[in-house]
Amino acid sequence: MAPSRNGMLLNPHFHKDWQKRVRTWFNQPARKLRRRKARQAKARRIAPRPVEGNLRPQVRCPTIRYHTKVRAGRGFTLEELKAAGIHKKTARTIGISVDSRRRNRSTESLQANVQRLKEYRSKLIIFPRKASAPKKGDSTEEELKMATQLTGEVMPIKNVRKTEKARVITEDEKKFKAFASLRMARSNARLFGIRAKRAKEAAEQDIEKKK
Repeated sequence: MAPSRNGMLLNPHFHKDWQKRVRTWFNQPARKLRRRKARQAKARRIAPRPVEGNLRPQVRCPTIRYHTKVRAGRGFTLEELKAAGIHKKTARTIGISVDSRRRNRSTESLQANVQRLKEYRSKLIIFPRKASAPKKGDSTEEELKMATQLTGEVMPIKNVRKTEKARVITEDEKKFKAFASLRMARSNARLFGIRAKRAKEAAEQDIEKKK
């Protein structure tokens, strides 16, 4: 490829002993097979628990660029577990991931995750530790017979996109000046303190004049 603009002149060195520095990857197919066998062995070992692991919360991605998307988080907060009526120690034993460091910054996320926990709890089948002596909260024999191992993600999170239909632009929208409105809002925010101070001083002067 020819050099473009004011860049450095290319001076490639192709006479080095490059064969010594090449790394091979002939074990890739065998590693692939080994990983697959390990996954199958793990699935058999943890059965009938889900293969993909614990239930994860629904969180929003950080920064303005990605905050419209939701994804799976590390674990549920203690506040979410409390609202759903699940103890933090019990949660880990029934396949719910817990994150003691995360905080709820909005009511929307709290309610969404509480609803997620309640839905999971309603679908959950808990096996008794002793089949002969089931405890309170354990599933019935009929439910235990229906239990199957979940292969995919536990309650996968989906991004729902709302598409707007094409419509006619209104007169108000045509007259609206976005740039001027933003400038005015920025100006009002910047001068808020000075205007409040001036209004207070003017009110005090009016009171003194009346005296």
